[in-house]
Formats: sequence, structure tokens, C-alpha cells
Amino acid sequence: MLELKNISYCAEDGKKILDDVNLVIEDRFVAVTGPNGGGKSTLAKVIAGIYKPSSGQILFNGEDITELSITERAKKGISYAFQQPVRFKGLRVRDLLNIAAGDGTSFKECCELLSEVGLCAKDYVNRELNESLSGGEMKRIEIATILARKTNMNVFDEPEAGIDLWSFQNLIHVFEKMYGKSDGSILIISHQERILNIADKIIYLKDGHVERYGPREEILPELLKGTNSTCKVLTDKMEG
Repeated sequence: MLELKNISYCAEDGKKILDDVNLVIEDRFVAVTGPNGGGKSTLAKVIAGIYKPSSGQILFNGEDITELSITERAKKGISYAFQQPVRFKGLRVRDLLNIAAGDGTSFKECCELLSEVGLCAKDYVNRELNESLSGGEMKRIEIATILARKTNMNVFDEPEAGIDLWSFQNLIHVFEKMYGKSDGSILIISHQERILNIADKIIYLKDGHVERYGPREEILPELLKGTNSTCKVLTDKMEG
């Protein structure tokens, strides 16, 4: 269980991005949505330990992790996937999966992880993590590394960003499969209705405040009514 108590975060210029956020996240799949600039990605980075909150407390499974670094939080069981996955020239996909697992993952296990995210293992296991891989391929490989880690909290920051429609449609299937097999919690920052539609709960974040938080069947219809500005952030039209 992840608990945020009175979390605020100010940028270097003094602008308050998160303002007294209080959340308890214990469901298996939670989506965070809201207008651009509302603080969604900042919230993800605060949870992962990339940003340190200006005030407040973060508890993970009852332990105070507010002062822990991203590496220390990773060891506690929190994984973070970037909007744009990092490419490592000279490193193979298999090497990355071995590092993620931390226990000498076998060739067969690496292949199984790639198959889990819809990639043909023989075509990817020895590929180098360079510019030859598309954005969609990199997203899947990053998800495979998270599966390899078997962590309790998996945070994805706008996984649909920068990928084409075909890749996005396949990414949805990957998350559905991950939801079915993973024992941990999934927290996804997203604008996409199709992602929100498979979440257990939805957090609506606007101007650094949690304006709504509840079961998908209660929150999503409100966002789709089209009676206010919230509907403008929900679209399945992809760029690229």
C-alpha cells in the first residue's frame, strides 16, 4: 500500500505543482488523469523518488520512504517507467533484463519475458538498445524489465506518449495481460480513455489538487459527460 500525506511540491522557480495531496493507493490498477500541467507526471516522479516533495510524507507498506532515493525505493519494490525509455548503446535487451531481475535470468526466462509483452524473443533478445528500436518497441522492453523485477508498485508515466496508434493498441493488450498476471499494483499516468477503462480506480488531478478519486465506474462516466473541461483530456487520437 502506498500512502501520500499532505504532499506538496514546488518547482525551482517557486511555482507550486502539487498542493497538499492526500492519497491511499492499494488497488491493483489505478490511473491518474487530468489536464496538462495539472501535476500528474510530477506526482509519478515524487512517488518514484526522482523528485523530493517540498513537504509531506510518503509511506510504502507502512514504512516512511520520504527521504529515500530512487535507488533505495527501487530496492523496496517501486518501479518507474519513463515517458521516453532510456536507450543504452552497447547494451543488449538480454543484458537489461538480467540487470532488472538481479539474479542471473536465464536465456529462456528472458525470452518468456519478451513474449509476455508481445515481442518475438528471437528477434529481440540480442538486439542492442539503440535508435534501431521504435518507441513502441522500447516501451514494451521497459515493461518487460518491470515484469522481471516483480515489484510491488509499478509506476508508468504516460506510456502512450510518442507512439503511433498501432503500437498503442498493442500496448493496451500488454497492460491487460500484466494486470491479469501481476500480484503488484499498477499506477498509470494517462489521458487515454482505453487505459482508464481498465483501471480499478481513477484519480483526477487538476492544478496540483486531487479533485476526484474513486472507482472507475463512478469517475469515468463523469469525465466523459462532456459537460466540463475534463472531457477535453480524454481522447484516443494518437500522434505519429
